[in-house]
Amino acid sequence: MKLPLNRRQVALSIGLMAAGGFAQAQDKPAVRILVGFAPGGSADILARLLAEKLRPVLRQNVIVENKPGAAGRLALGDLKRAAPDGLTLCLVGGAALVALPWVFKNVGYDPFKDFAPVAGVTTFDFALTAGPGAPPGDLKALLAWMKTNPGKASYGHSGAGTLPHFTGYLIAQATGVPMTHVPYKGAAPAVQDLLAGQIPLVIDTAAETMEHHRAGRLRIVAVTGEKRSRLLPEVPTMKEAGVDVTSDGFLALYGPSGMTPELVTRLSSAVAEVMKLADTQERIAALGQQASYSTAVDLARMQAAHYRRWEAPIKASGFTAD
Repeated sequence: MKLPLNRRQVALSIGLMAAGGFAQAQDKPAVRILVGFAPGGSADILARLLAEKLRPVLRQNVIVENKPGAAGRLALGDLKRAAPDGLTLCLVGGAALVALPWVFKNVGYDPFKDFAPVAGVTTFDFALTAGPGAPPGDLKALLAWMKTNPGKASYGHSGAGTLPHFTGYLIAQATGVPMTHVPYKGAAPAVQDLLAGQIPLVIDTAAETMEHHRAGRLRIVAVTGEKRSRLLPEVPTMKEAGVDVTSDGFLALYGPSGMTPELVTRLSSAVAEVMKLADTQERIAALGQQASYSTAVDLARMQAAHYRRWEAPIKASGFTAD
């Protein structure tokens, strides 16, 4: 007859199982998640969250490698050259796949042939934020001021050829108010100049200015989504404010082309399991983004739709980065 285990035996048993699982994970090669941006930004924080949550699901170590530069193109270059064994993934900002190919004559990769969609992770809108260099009031008052002060009608953003850059172009086209774009090497220095009054406006994700908005240092005038942000329910959408513009972006995991369907399914299913966790969703919301898992097939469709959507405005802007 089997005797029941006492607490010490149970604890020892659990410890041995955990140690066995850890050893099993250590026996497997680590999965790398490449990030095309510097540490500390929202993409980097999200990648580290995914790595933390994926380790126990995949039962192997998952590490993050930052490859900042060229608006994410350096990381995608590394991904393109990686073996299709599921050990190298990249958390890609949608702009690198749907905007930059229209901006560069030779972007260095084919956005559809060189990468394998794995899973959509988040979606997000952009925000038009006014600083002390802009007058008080709503979007209508701001546009009137810009129209009568064309030399001051400028907006900072996180880099030439990015979606915030072209969102400003869409706003200018929709309102008939010319706006000069001022590119920065990331959103952080743009926001610093906004706080200092060096530029009147910034267009970027709401997460970049949300805390300043809440503290009264800056003012988010409007967001670019189809509906109001749950984190900023007091801020109207562009459409509500009378400007017919919507704009959004996404972050997603991709692998190199050539991955087997079975491998893609395994990785995508692991991401789906992670995205169901309440803690994951809460931490993504704190970044000002929407947890939005999509399968590899749905991600490929979303990428194609965004690619077609941005072709006309980017070509109409006349902007090229070459």
